[in-house]
Amino acid sequence: MACLYKRRRKFWVSYLLGGRAVRQAAVKNADETGWSKAGKLCWMWMAVAGTVALFKICTGRGRAALAGLLGESIRGTVGSDRWTAYGIIDLPRRQVCWAHLKRDFQKWVDWGGESGRIGQAGLEAVRRLFAAWRDFREGVCDRPGLRTALEPVSQDLHTALEAGLSCPNKKAARFCRNVLAMYPALWTFARIEGVDPTNNVAERTLRLALLWRKIRFGNHSDAGCQFVERILTTVQTLRLQNRQVLDYLRDAVAARRSRQAAPTLVAIGA
Repeated sequence: MACLYKRRRKFWVSYLLGGRAVRQAAVKNADETGWSKAGKLCWMWMAVAGTVALFKICTGRGRAALAGLLGESIRGTVGSDRWTAYGIIDLPRRQVCWAHLKRDFQKWVDWGGESGRIGQAGLEAVRRLFAAWRDFREGVCDRPGLRTALEPVSQDLHTALEAGLSCPNKKAARFCRNVLAMYPALWTFARIEGVDPTNNVAERTLRLALLWRKIRFGNHSDAGCQFVERILTTVQTLRLQNRQVLDYLRDAVAARRSRQAAPTLVAIGA
């Protein structure tokens, strides 16, 4: 049994290295979605850093689960949505997703009245922000120029959110208060190289898990959850690296049968 365990451990060493690479990365994005184990609700957590993805199924959706994914002492800058679990990360090292904000601003526009004015101000900020980001990505301006272009956007949005605190719609007022509480995390992408204003990379990487859940309805055992974590980590990491999934799995099975080390998924020094 000990020998069998060692061979299995060799095969999955890349999963452990992938986890270490994501946790040590200077910039990463994270997301989570509901999962099922034996009919009970649990959560699929995922983080992606560069060309490495990491999946982990947890029983909860709170801060302990996030720490289980990224480590007790979270390193680097993390892009995410506004879910409360990410509150354990210092605001200067967070990037709140502007795609989520855009949807929320549109919701307030649809409500109309005082809420609509908050939404309109937010959508205008979104338009100006992504215009400045596009100019930066295309080389029209450098990073100091990006920060300069965003200063009036930040000021105007902050003013609109402060005014929204007195909105008769309590939900809209609470939204304004919550966004103001994490306001520095809206602009981290302007300061730190490699940070994107949206969490789209995490949502795209998580999509395969969503399709799996829709078709397979989750798992029935701890072993099944472990397999899903590892195969999703393997497949999505290979895709991020533009490597052939079937070639890697074939080589991994061949290495297992010949008692050789599994092919490298993540460089040991990564």
